[in-house]
Amino acid sequence: MTPQPSPEAGAAVKAADRAHVFHSWSAQDLIDPLAVAGAEGSYFWDYDGTRYLDFTSGLVFTNIGYQHPKVVAAIQEQAAKLTTFAPAFAVEARSEAARLIAERTPGDLDKIFFTNGGADAVEHAVRMARLHTGRPKVLSAYRSYHGGTQQAINITGDPRRWASDGAAAGVVHFWAPFPYRSRFYAETEEQECARALEHLETTIAFEGPATIAAIILETIPGTAGIMVPPPGYLAGVRELCDKYGIVFILDEVMAGFGRTGEWFAADLFGVTPDLMTFAKGVNSGYVPLGGVAISQRIAETFGKRPYPGGLTYSGHPLACAAAVATINVMAEEGVVENARRLGESVLGPGLAELAARHPSVGEVRGVGMFWALELVRNRETREPLVPYNAAGEAGAPMAAFTAAAKRHGLWPFVNMNRTHVVPPCNASEAELKEGLAALDAALSVADEHTV
Repeated sequence: MTPQPSPEAGAAVKAADRAHVFHSWSAQDLIDPLAVAGAEGSYFWDYDGTRYLDFTSGLVFTNIGYQHPKVVAAIQEQAAKLTTFAPAFAVEARSEAARLIAERTPGDLDKIFFTNGGADAVEHAVRMARLHTGRPKVLSAYRSYHGGTQQAINITGDPRRWASDGAAAGVVHFWAPFPYRSRFYAETEEQECARALEHLETTIAFEGPATIAAIILETIPGTAGIMVPPPGYLAGVRELCDKYGIVFILDEVMAGFGRTGEWFAADLFGVTPDLMTFAKGVNSGYVPLGGVAISQRIAETFGKRPYPGGLTYSGHPLACAAAVATINVMAEEGVVENARRLGESVLGPGLAELAARHPSVGEVRGVGMFWALELVRNRETREPLVPYNAAGEAGAPMAAFTAAAKRHGLWPFVNMNRTHVVPPCNASEAELKEGLAALDAALSVADEHTV
């Protein structure tokens, strides 16, 4: 679709937004949201006709891009057939979505509880774990994000937690492995893995194993930095959970449904959790949907005992129809394979080439269509390009990088001192190379802030 400029319409949309829309995670008077006129595939555009290559996939959810015609048609067909129905009934779209998801989840995660998104999926996974074990505590990593609802934000490790953390949510944080910025003085991945597991087991011992219901981890942390765990770490956490009777929850809200070049990131590590949360890519974000995939052992807890939880729109027919269509499109069009292949042949090598040319790039890490560039002021000291949780003038170097990327037609995903490279999983080789060229230009601006 060719963008048709309409500045007057854009101004009206912007005025209504500023008058009435309250935006998340923002100081309302300090933001200037772009008015979006349309989107298709890997691109979106504004009312001035400026088109951007979206290297954010929305918020890492448009895994099949915008406006895929088969998913749009499926939503339209479902709306004509049955727009909505209460969750206590068996509905074709709901049943089929659950079946298709269960076919792809690892191990025996064959029961699907639908939610409206990732945060409430985490809320319900934690509730299930606490009821299953009869224990109160949850352990989670500092470098993590699990959602914005009250329990999920307390489980989160990043600074968005601070304003809502009343220290009474039964959450204990620990350090997960991150070799580039090791908290364990590790010099190798093997050391990082072993010391991180030792730290976790010590935390379990000092908190009291009999008080811990669950350990929750993003299989590959997303917003916190796309840190692929070292070999053996997730298997080691699985062993600790089995040893102490703790429920192991993997959060695949961002990493799931093809993002890593596998249906789920857990498949990369050969690990099966007891509960797994999902959302985002399950239907490319076309209609809000999330859920919890539940193992047989935990499902049996609620075989004769009612599960005390639910949502009015659990398994909404429009959302589930979108999920069915999305999963079928991904299978028919080889979307997961595309993410794996182009991650290995284009993104990985291309980002490594950028790192070799730009002193602002301290590390490249990732897999599939799930990558991060760690931007630094000094490669030797690894000092971040901007301080942790920088705001205002302290964050100016990253703001300059972001502006440069947009000038070159790329909409980047930026968090703290990182830019994440997370295009749609069905992006083409040409689109990825276009994005790499724009990143190349923007990183030259970041280089100006290195020493």
